[in-house]
Amino acid sequence: MLSRKNKLLLFKLLSLFSVVRGYNILVITLAQYLASIYILSPNTPLREVVLDLNLFLIVTASALTIASGYIINNFYDAEKDLINKPTKSMLDRLVSQRFKLTTYFILNFLTVFAASYISFRAVLFFSAYIFGIWLYSHKLKRIPFLGNLVSATLAITPFFVVFVYYRNFQTVIFVHAIFLFLLILAREMVKDLENMAGDLAQNYRTIPIIYGPKVSKTIISLLVVLTLIPALLLIKTFDIGYMYLYFMGCIVLLVLFLVLLWKADGKKHYVWLHNIIKFIIVAGVFSILLIDVDVVLNRIL
Repeated sequence: MLSRKNKLLLFKLLSLFSVVRGYNILVITLAQYLASIYILSPNTPLREVVLDLNLFLIVTASALTIASGYIINNFYDAEKDLINKPTKSMLDRLVSQRFKLTTYFILNFLTVFAASYISFRAVLFFSAYIFGIWLYSHKLKRIPFLGNLVSATLAITPFFVVFVYYRNFQTVIFVHAIFLFLLILAREMVKDLENMAGDLAQNYRTIPIIYGPKVSKTIISLLVVLTLIPALLLIKTFDIGYMYLYFMGCIVLLVLFLVLLWKADGKKHYVWLHNIIKFIIVAGVFSILLIDVDVVLNRIL
């Protein structure tokens, strides 16, 4: 049996994991490595990619920056989250605001330290990334649509830095990036519908609060329809192996999403819609393996 002190420590660790959304960071880290292995450098030996110190430091710096970003976002949204996410908020509050800020600065220092081993340009890039996340959390997220746009941009930045590292700028990669960006932007808009109660209480000027849920749904619908364009292009125009099955599944789910969106009229419905998009994004990470099954088998066996 755990002692009271050990139980408290365990709950605090769980609280910190909840604040930094460790599960999201794990998925992003996995996505960066899978993209590096199977998309950006398919002809490079697996051992060479996995043991690449610079790639490891890029992924580590990305993970640390994202973790610090979640902390500062949680810090500014503490009151709002009490309304929108009461259960999660109670768990998050097991760690004090002072401890969160201390951890935030430590993570940012470690990010710059890791980036300094790569290059001075990496230090500048991750410093700008840290500042961008802070600016979004402190100011930009309160501005209608611009906040959503910046949030989606920050979300795909970890993939952008890996693309730059490998200097692989094939058209197919940009089409993938557009698909992901539009999907994330739609998710951010759904989150605004989901969090209307807390946003209203804290004077957040989001689109559903200023213009109403109907306008917000119209914009989300437009984004989803636009998302179908790169999905169809990837199926019809580019050689993506068996990953076409993933995009066909996405099209079906997104059409279902549109139907459910216009029927939704409460927080519970919006949470389901949010989870549909989250499922599509996470499934997309693992579907990278479908691009070239032979490469996967050759690298595993």
